[in-house]
Amino acid sequence: MANAPVQRMSQLMAKTLRDDPADAEVLSHKLLVRAGYVRRTAAGIWSWLPLGKKVLSNVERIVREEMDAIGAQEVLLPAILPREPYEATGRWDEYGPELFRLKDRKGGDYLLGPTHEEIFTLIVKDQASSYKDLPVILYQIQNKYRDEARPRAGILRGREFLMKDSYSFDTEDEGLAKSYALHRDAYQKVFARLGLDYRICAATAGAMGGSKSEEFLAPAEAGEDTFADCPNCDFAANTEAISYELKPVDATGVPALEEIPTPDTPTIETLAAHLGVEASATLKNLLVKVDGEIVAVGVPGDREVDLGKVEAHFAPAAVELVTAEDFTGRPDLVRGYVGPQGLGDKVTYIADPRVAPGTSWITGANKEGTHAKNVVAGRDFEVGEYVDVVVVQEGDPCPKCGTGLKLNRAIEIGHIFQLGRKYADALKLDVLGQHGKPVRVTMGSYGIGVSRAVAALAEQTADDKGLCWPAEVAPADVHVVAAGKALQTELALDVSEKLRAAGLRVLVDDRAGVSPGVKFTDSELIGVPKILVAGRRSAEGVLELKDRRTGEREELTVDEAIARLTAQPAL
Repeated sequence: MANAPVQRMSQLMAKTLRDDPADAEVLSHKLLVRAGYVRRTAAGIWSWLPLGKKVLSNVERIVREEMDAIGAQEVLLPAILPREPYEATGRWDEYGPELFRLKDRKGGDYLLGPTHEEIFTLIVKDQASSYKDLPVILYQIQNKYRDEARPRAGILRGREFLMKDSYSFDTEDEGLAKSYALHRDAYQKVFARLGLDYRICAATAGAMGGSKSEEFLAPAEAGEDTFADCPNCDFAANTEAISYELKPVDATGVPALEEIPTPDTPTIETLAAHLGVEASATLKNLLVKVDGEIVAVGVPGDREVDLGKVEAHFAPAAVELVTAEDFTGRPDLVRGYVGPQGLGDKVTYIADPRVAPGTSWITGANKEGTHAKNVVAGRDFEVGEYVDVVVVQEGDPCPKCGTGLKLNRAIEIGHIFQLGRKYADALKLDVLGQHGKPVRVTMGSYGIGVSRAVAALAEQTADDKGLCWPAEVAPADVHVVAAGKALQTELALDVSEKLRAAGLRVLVDDRAGVSPGVKFTDSELIGVPKILVAGRRSAEGVLELKDRRTGEREELTVDEAIARLTAQPAL
């Protein structure tokens, strides 16, 4: 294929900006807009300008090459999808308000695809009839849609985003495990080639379902995920997936429950201060509504309830906090003084494993201005179900070795699931087995956030001057800068053509009427790995080569510069 023509900045449809966008909160948002890679079209909806599209396409190419390498077959399915398959799996309702729903002119229900498990399942149901047709891995790279309540952080949390989603289909669980391992290995190769720092973390399956799930997280301050990393062993997990072992204790010596007056102490803080005890000695009982029914969630008073974990436990039921109106007509619920020992059968009670049988607590007495002490789990109240529901804290023991965990923010860049037969059961995906009987197919689902990976790279690699792309994803191999005079521009264009002929992708700043200072600033902002300047020694045929990441500079003749640059791996 012929080399791409030299991209002249005088003709480039992209304008750099000196100031950060007013609505930008994170580094990638600021720099991708300022450097002319993306522009906001609407809340959570972004347009990719030429430089941005080149980076996005490079990420796509790397993902595609590694998927093809494991024998996956690429397809392209529609983004607008019928309601019926998603209703069959329950996800038409489970997705809730995040699902873009629409009707056609005849009143038929459709959606914009958030993920495509159902449609891939139906494709295989249509195409595969025998075990001889499997295993198979299918994938696509396509826009997905989720109606985020608060789209933010530029392309990190959008309502439209580019994703690679693949699906494996096997007749046996052993085959699924193999397909899962193939994807896990491919993902490691993808993210290594992209130049991303990442962690593989145990995760919850959430609405996707399935028996096993792992996330690929890129550490970054802008990340919305929190993961725990053990400094002593190889344990790493999304905090939502960390469980605490239930450890019953002996309560033989604990005195009988005793009610004590505690006026004006409706919060854990006021109660602990009034009694002169640590918050950890108290039992916090948070009331939520699950599909309208009140549920109490018990955790130690020094811990916060992770509502995400509560929602995941009760999914697909809707979970919301109680309001003042919910206490009306409920004399068994005394606001600020709720205790599990008086709830009876009217309220379901779940608790974190830290509220283990035999543990003793100070908690509400279900009377205004009154608490109770020596309230023992398993003696004075029963826990209906133990669920890990606390927010994980720095220093919590590692589930694997007991060492205090470290917490970090991260961007989710990939997620792999062993779905099992959830979707095959719902859509009746069977093939004829080796023994002539129908066999229910088992599935895996595997996603990579392609556009998210661009933002994650920007977050991890940028410096105080601008973007700083790894070579394999950069929009060009070399950014040639003509300092401004006619001779310098002539030399810059000449060397650019020679570099192009040698197989490099070249961006040249040939803009007239733009000061050298602005051009140099833009070259650092745009972030191409190598910057070649036709400057003060152009008349001698001498150029300055700068490494964007290290800042190292050297003066070279045209031939030396070409030799040096073409010695670098070219795409």
